[in-house]
Amino acid sequence: MTSRSLLRLALAGAVASGAVLLATLPADASKAPRTVPVRLLALNDFHGNLEPPTGSSGRMVDEHGNTVDAGGAAYVATHMKALADRNTIAVAQGDLIGATPLISAAYHDEPSIEFMDKLGLKVAAVGNHEFDEGYTELRRIMDGGCHPVDGCSPAGEWKGAKFDYVGANVLFKNRNEKTDALAALGGSDSAQVKKVLSDWGVPALPPVSIKWMNGVPIGFIGLVTQTTPSIVTSEGIKDLKFVDEVKAANVASKLLKLVGVKAQVVLVHEGDQVTAGQSPDACAAVPGAGNRIATQVDAEIDLILSGHSHQAYLCQVKDPAGNDRVYSQGGSFGRVITQVDLNVDVRTRDIVRSSVVADNHVVTRTVAPDPEISAFVQTWKDRVAPVANKAVGTISADITNAAAPSGESPLGDLIADGQLAATQAGGNAQIALMNPGGVRASLSYATSPANEGAGVVTYGEAFTVQPFNNLMQVVTLTGAQLKTVLEQQFTSGPNNQAFTKILQPSANFTYTYSQSAAWGSKVSDMKIDGVPVTDTQPIRVAANNFLVGGGDAFLAFRDGTDLWSGPLDIDAFVEHLGRNNPIAPPVTNRITVVG
Repeated sequence: MTSRSLLRLALAGAVASGAVLLATLPADASKAPRTVPVRLLALNDFHGNLEPPTGSSGRMVDEHGNTVDAGGAAYVATHMKALADRNTIAVAQGDLIGATPLISAAYHDEPSIEFMDKLGLKVAAVGNHEFDEGYTELRRIMDGGCHPVDGCSPAGEWKGAKFDYVGANVLFKNRNEKTDALAALGGSDSAQVKKVLSDWGVPALPPVSIKWMNGVPIGFIGLVTQTTPSIVTSEGIKDLKFVDEVKAANVASKLLKLVGVKAQVVLVHEGDQVTAGQSPDACAAVPGAGNRIATQVDAEIDLILSGHSHQAYLCQVKDPAGNDRVYSQGGSFGRVITQVDLNVDVRTRDIVRSSVVADNHVVTRTVAPDPEISAFVQTWKDRVAPVANKAVGTISADITNAAAPSGESPLGDLIADGQLAATQAGGNAQIALMNPGGVRASLSYATSPANEGAGVVTYGEAFTVQPFNNLMQVVTLTGAQLKTVLEQQFTSGPNNQAFTKILQPSANFTYTYSQSAAWGSKVSDMKIDGVPVTDTQPIRVAANNFLVGGGDAFLAFRDGTDLWSGPLDIDAFVEHLGRNNPIAPPVTNRITVVG
């Protein structure tokens, strides 16, 4: 019987109060154990890394300060099995899918979700990348069915995730949609529960998931960064709003309390940066967005497991009542498993805070890979190999995505050049701009394990660089509007951008920016093909649909007119690689920086 069904039975005929679930206590409560153990094993930001990640993405500083190889689904499975016991609930903090290698992305990440099912995952918060293909596609991943365009994968009809995806701060904007929030609460028909939901809004996802372990219910509250609309393509989430994480967590906590669930854990896809080179068990987090959530959510919430920033840390923070609670994150790409051991008081049904012990385990590759998962990964690797190993171009040296002092990277510039070439004929593009966050990896000159040869770029390698399948678009901006776009690269502007994000320009577009000038006056000397740009001049600007929709807080792109849509960004990149052989790393001299 499922945890939801058990809770529904416990709630039948009862009033919604903190005493609802006490009816399940044994008749002679004096003989019951005072506390029962629960173990949580958590992953975050897996991003479909079924094969062991390479380069810096496949290394981790361990508890002893050593940098070791880490990650890979078969190794994750081995470590999970070693860490799990009969008291274990496996959970995750989002970005399990999206921005994934071709082995997963080619099949709309069904292989990665199936892997999570094989691990025994029970509940996961949604991350921003779960929305990369839009809300409708996320629901298909959750509920099942073949892809509406590409059809069924080689594995057959998709059955849907076996675990619960939760997101308490993801609401419908204006529609009175059917909600599965009540189902997540065990089907409660309490007037109090319904009133809270009515006052709050219409959840687009279950806000909570309740799991039973050793006779006690544990409530998991899912949250995703409220910045999601600025970092995913707008069209796919046009009917959704992403509200403040703290407010949503407090509403979800209240709902759990109304049905008697006092042991509460937040799974939040938002986190903090760290001081580099620290042990994964150190509290190296620099307080930021994650810390705000961890310290401000309701004191009833006992534990905060986070994600999004791809860092590893274990911290103790104070809740609003001044009590300690654990706040942690486990890196990314399957390199760290967070273990949390705790006890739940069987009478109060609450977590004993003093019992909570957390540990970040590095997923080393010195153990034997799990044979079942190794075979599973190899099956999908074989299926995608004909596409992944196809040669699409050659390079004369490494082309990296490491930023120069100007913010340009050789690979970012190269991608922008390819995007301009792909949009000139149909869209009449004059310049192209590429967002740096969309350049996910470098191109290496050395041959890969597929032995395609030094300097050869395969489709799989190109896809690893550009995995989002964004559409290339062209809009007309005036010179003044283009300047505003470029001003929006910098912090302290009206869009409250958290980080400076330098757009990667095509070779025919140059400009200067000042580090010290006030926002609005940073950008100057814009030129196209060496000719100065005027404020009133119409300019056809190519970018992916993520940027054109205002992604990464480049809201001025939305002022563009005469929209034209062209090929996918990966196709533009692959075509450019094929036309120019071999390609040398571009010189990063398109942007001039002054003091």
